[in-house]
Amino acid sequence: MRHERGIREDSTGSAESASSLRRIGRALAARPARLSPARHVGRVTLGTFLTGTGIAHLTALREEFQAQVPPWFPADPDAVVVVSGVAEIAIGLSLVALPRWRVPVGAAAAAFFVVIFPGNISQYVTGTDAFGLDSDGARLVRLFFQPALVAWALWSTGAWRALASGLRGPGPHSEAHS
Repeated sequence: MRHERGIREDSTGSAESASSLRRIGRALAARPARLSPARHVGRVTLGTFLTGTGIAHLTALREEFQAQVPPWFPADPDAVVVVSGVAEIAIGLSLVALPRWRVPVGAAAAAFFVVIFPGNISQYVTGTDAFGLDSDGARLVRLFFQPALVAWALWSTGAWRALASGLRGPGPHSEAHS
């Protein structure tokens, strides 16, 4: 089967998938529109929060963070904590200091929150006490904060809008549909 632009498709529609990924990439790389004051404050607050948490990974709360590394994860818990702490610092500082890059950094922050979510699930499933979460109820409630962090990262940076526009694809009056 041939795609109308001459790209060969297989039965899984890989050309369509590649096209969607290119649209999403362009949407993330486009110069973002100005943010409302609330979103600006949300972005800076999230960046400050991430930077502080990343520093805590490397210093005072290092052992507490090690408790969140799932026992099945095939790496040294201390190394995981150090790497995730450095990543949090980099993302946090980027959110604060690089406003023109806020959309891809916001997407990276959201992805980071998704990637570390299994550690939160593991803490609940294994009943591991850390950060004052010393009951199943407290650990369960914490699980609901991770999706909120993902939403915060996407909303406060405009990444939600950019990703949505990239997924929708070109409008009916664009060159791609003529």
